[in-house]
Amino acid sequence: MLFAIDMGNTTITLGCLHQDDLVFMERLSTNTAKSELEYAIDFKNLFELHGISVSEIKGCALSSVVPQLTDTICQAVKKVTGLAAMVVGPGVKTGLHITTDNPAQLGSDLVVDAVAALKEYKPPLTVIDMGTATTFSVIDAKGRYIGSVILPGPKTALDSLITRTAQLPRIAFEAPRSVIGSNSIDSMKSGLIFGNAACIDGLLERVEEQIGRPMTVIATGGCAEAILPHCKKKIIYDPALLLKGLRVLFLKNTEEK
Repeated sequence: MLFAIDMGNTTITLGCLHQDDLVFMERLSTNTAKSELEYAIDFKNLFELHGISVSEIKGCALSSVVPQLTDTICQAVKKVTGLAAMVVGPGVKTGLHITTDNPAQLGSDLVVDAVAALKEYKPPLTVIDMGTATTFSVIDAKGRYIGSVILPGPKTALDSLITRTAQLPRIAFEAPRSVIGSNSIDSMKSGLIFGNAACIDGLLERVEEQIGRPMTVIATGGCAEAILPHCKKKIIYDPALLLKGLRVLFLKNTEEK
């Protein structure tokens, strides 16, 4: 069984996979103040909560966009499982052909998303990951990663709006009854949900115009479930996409040795 961890700026998504089956997936808040012991306790509690014995864990793979926490998480994994985590980065074989100006700048999460998408779907593809940032990863018909789009995630934009205005309140992450709000809260909800859905639809149209053909679109990330039902484009929702990509990379780098 593989213990897979995706460490984002706001949330850590983690889970266990047995062959192609996802045994569980959970989310923890990213907290740079926590120690390796505190994270180790979190991991141990999750295993116990889902009835998994530590002896069943045969490997661990980690994708991280928070460098200051990467070693802490690795040490926590070692403390609980006795295993060294495979960290996606330099030296890890991905098999992904990246044609951007500087492939080394591409975030490990985007690499793993692309690898997972190519494993399950035929290119051309666009992979949307909706977290602290919303990212579009564009893969052409030849399976090459040709570029991306990055914009603030829905909750990031909402937090900025609230902190920079004096009278706008915090709101629930949910759709209002109609697009045109009759009060401040519903108006904000409309912008948050329908505005982000329209942004995704519009960007996908522009990506497809540049590519010159329709694309398969896959979305993942903590904000996707609330936004995608309001998009007009056909988008496949796969919340475990990155964890599955970590398994692909783990197998690729262990079986080839």
